Amino acid sequence: MTISILIPVYNYDIITLVHSLAGGMKEVPEFCEIIIGDDGSTEEHRNKFRSLEDKNISLVVSNINIGRAAIRNKLALQAKGDFLLFLDADVRLPGTATAYLQGWLKHVRSAMAICGGTLYSENKPGDPDKFLRWQYGKTKEQKKASERNKHPYRYFSTFNVLINKTVFSKLRFYEEIRQYGHEDTLLGYQLKIAGINILHIDNGLVHEGMESNAEFLNKTKLGIENLSILFDKVTDKKTFSSCVALLRTYNILRLFRLTLIFAAAFIKYRERMERRLDSSTPSLRLFSFYKISMFCTYREIHRRRNLNPVF
Repeated sequence: MTISILIPVYNYDIITLVHSLAGGMKEVPEFCEIIIGDDGSTEEHRNKFRSLEDKNISLVVSNINIGRAAIRNKLALQAKGDFLLFLDADVRLPGTATAYLQGWLKHVRSAMAICGGTLYSENKPGDPDKFLRWQYGKTKEQKKASERNKHPYRYFSTFNVLINKTVFSKLRFYEEIRQYGHEDTLLGYQLKIAGINILHIDNGLVHEGMESNAEFLNKTKLGIENLSILFDKVTDKKTFSSCVALLRTYNILRLFRLTLIFAAAFIKYRERMERRLDSSTPSLRLFSFYKISMFCTYREIHRRRNLNPVF
């Protein structure tokens, strides 16, 4: 049994992470390789990635940015391992690499897809302009495995996930998703449709890449737009909705014919909400309203396009 570590990256310094993982692999030989996926980074970053290459570390290069889904698929095609460990580039090991890698071996035969979890620093960022991302992650994303396993598909994330290569090769990421957001939501839905169980364990990595409030709001917009497009493309909307908390809320609003009211509120108060969220005292309740009202707005836009279901 062998495991490939796959790290897609775009203009981010992963030198320390890769060196640490490579050191851990010497103690945990089941991990056979690290493959870095450079998704259109600058030449300066690419040269740094090339400096890491050796017999167990290789580099896959895309000269243009092809998106999070496509670069992950390219990495999987190159992988030699029986299992694929996908890691985001902006992660930090909370302890030793050896302990982290050994943490997977205890469970690798327990499920075809295993999520290790996401951690955040206990302390607020020193920059108040990053409070929204930290607060959201700490409150909504950092969950114990016991809680995530109550709703395994809802908490599925490719931030730190181990997937059986045979299973992944049958599903893969949907490459038409080019902009940021919800490619992992779709994969979680596909796993559920295929009857593939997801196991959550406590083997988390610390999310280091804290975007500014404005950057996070922009990523949220891209993700919400993607989610609305995917909602039209899936054939089983009930199952898809069960994987996303925001969709369950939307379905309730639609039942009571409130979606147009929420869309109107977004259009009227969007700038005011964004000013409040882009501050040193952001409100997660307001952020939740911001997201659902934005989604209602996109639904009104996208429902007129008559997209054909494909999943």
